[in-house]
Amino acid sequence: MSCPSGQIVRGKLSLQTGGRLVRLLRSCDLSRASCPTASAGVSCCAHQSSQFARKPAARHTSFLSQDRRPNRWGCKLISTCQVAASSPRTAAVESAETKSSKQQGKLVTLPTTDESPQLDRIRHSCSHVMAMAVQKLFPGAQVTIGPAIERGFYYDFDMPEPITEKDLKAVKKEMQRIIKADLPFVKEEVSMEEAERRIKGINEPYKLEILESIAARHPDTPITIYHLGQEGEGEHWWDLCAGPHVNTTKDLNPAAVELESIAGAYWRGDENKAQLQRIYGTAWETKEQLKAYQQLKVEAARRDHRKLGQELELFSIEAEMAGGGLVFWHPNGAAIRNILENFWKEHHLRNGYQLLYTPHVAKADMWKTSGHLDFYSENMYDRIKVEEEMYQLRPMNCPFHIAVYKHKQYSYRDLPLRFAELGTVYRYERSGTMHGLFRVRGFTQDDGHIFCLPDQIASEIRGVLDMVEYVMGAFGFSQLEINLSTKPAKAVGSDEIWEKAEGALREALHTKGWDYKVDEGGGAFYGPKIDVKIQDVLGRKWQCSTIQLDFNLPERFQMAYTDEGNQKQQPIMVHRAIFGSIERFFGILIENCAGAFPLWLAPVQCRIMPVTDAVQQYAEDVAAQMREAGIRVQIDSGERIGKLIRNAEKAKTPVMCVVGEKEASSNQLSVRTYGEEGDRGVMAVSEVITRIQDAGRTRMPF
Repeated sequence: MSCPSGQIVRGKLSLQTGGRLVRLLRSCDLSRASCPTASAGVSCCAHQSSQFARKPAARHTSFLSQDRRPNRWGCKLISTCQVAASSPRTAAVESAETKSSKQQGKLVTLPTTDESPQLDRIRHSCSHVMAMAVQKLFPGAQVTIGPAIERGFYYDFDMPEPITEKDLKAVKKEMQRIIKADLPFVKEEVSMEEAERRIKGINEPYKLEILESIAARHPDTPITIYHLGQEGEGEHWWDLCAGPHVNTTKDLNPAAVELESIAGAYWRGDENKAQLQRIYGTAWETKEQLKAYQQLKVEAARRDHRKLGQELELFSIEAEMAGGGLVFWHPNGAAIRNILENFWKEHHLRNGYQLLYTPHVAKADMWKTSGHLDFYSENMYDRIKVEEEMYQLRPMNCPFHIAVYKHKQYSYRDLPLRFAELGTVYRYERSGTMHGLFRVRGFTQDDGHIFCLPDQIASEIRGVLDMVEYVMGAFGFSQLEINLSTKPAKAVGSDEIWEKAEGALREALHTKGWDYKVDEGGGAFYGPKIDVKIQDVLGRKWQCSTIQLDFNLPERFQMAYTDEGNQKQQPIMVHRAIFGSIERFFGILIENCAGAFPLWLAPVQCRIMPVTDAVQQYAEDVAAQMREAGIRVQIDSGERIGKLIRNAEKAKTPVMCVVGEKEASSNQLSVRTYGEEGDRGVMAVSEVITRIQDAGRTRMPF
């Protein structure tokens, strides 16, 4: 059976283009257009300040391939020594476990920055080379920050005149000249005072602000400077920087460096501060890696959910009429959303959850009690005055579930109590940061809250982990990255409850048999958490599922239950989401399958195409039978059969049935399926209906 997303090699995706097989290793953010975090408001510094901010997590094996069964997305498993035939539309990919693959007889490896210290040095060094080139070509340009990122590097500049895409060619040419000049990278350690003197001497206000922020946090720390070229010589440039870097520019491969795009950015991510220009670039160890990466960018663009959302009539953002960041679900998208939500509800009911529906607004007093007005107000919309009282659109569902809990009294025998809701929330996002379905202003969280006893934490967390595995596996995501974040320096709750909570999370992960990373001190002030990332067919990792313990809200809202001694005790609250949000997960889903949804999810499962008007009634009768059987079916007519088939293929319809006089007279259908198999021959109507029903029920191919 053909796979709409590519070919699976022992559970790992590998795509082929032009006869050359390339695989991507845990690469993320293949195109800035597909990355929800590469927005103009992101402020990320790999310079001096980051030597304190960057805290390596304790690494365990991070990725889990949970499912070795036949793929439910219509992909068939093949052995590692085989490469299945692939559509010319597909491009190169792979998952985390395989380290290299062949491209025209050569091994091509695409590590990520965090996997390869050398690649990290290359990219960080390229950012400095780029900054040096820009300041030479554009006198008066001021530098801010320039880190290595997972797919490359960038630098933010305050330009006297805006730089354009056309200018990138000149910048790249100057970079190549600097690289070939074999300039050394020289590390120097200076005092805070000396660093300040030097910065003021070259009139770089952004560097001075970075230095001041370091001094405020760590006043006694020495400051490191990296020079590019020898100080006092003609070819020389420097910046505050924690490193690391290559030894000399000779260690950079000019054929493996490319400048990609220009974007806007606010200094420190604050729209009230200076607007900067960010230049993105990518750098690799070899030109073969660069070429493979560029092929993957093309594939990422082909899968862009915004483009496919328009082509397949799934959703739109009606910015002019309704406003930015507000999603309109069209009939095709709404059909898939309905399936997602029904699947979610049924699975939660089977696992002991009670479903809730709660309001979209509440009095401002509720948000004061919860602490949102004090700590989250910048993400909330203005208050609404209703009959002399102030109300607020909800940014989260948690206080509403607490209100339901507090409506009655509970005994320890009643716990655990599990509530779940598909609750729409509203959060302010700057216009420059919104991105398709990935970053919006109104979205629906698949929210759940568990209220339990301290000794129930481990079993409840294990239940949520089981749910994450099942739900994500059902939608084709079997590779998971698990992260455990522990108590930060400032936290509410006793050391005893934190130790018990963290121990329970570890116990749940251990009994599940999952390896994980530990982010020491990375938990929220109100409790430790587990984050689960999924990996798509392009190797990108997406944060979706979250499990968060909370010792704060139960205290703020004075929640209680009666224990065995008839004393009032505070329950443990667990926040958890599986999809994260319906909108964002749908965007990930679109890109993962390139819009070719499996039969059980497809908005139209079957298209019936009568060849002539004479068989129109037969087509109507068959469609009626299919609808009665619960099949989503559509009749297409009025065009030549070739065009009808092309339209159905363009719509990525899983099953296409052609009806002529022969089929009508024998109560049969001529069946085609989307993908490589195409023509499936003539089948009885009853067989087609049964096979579609079976595929929908088992989430397997037709």
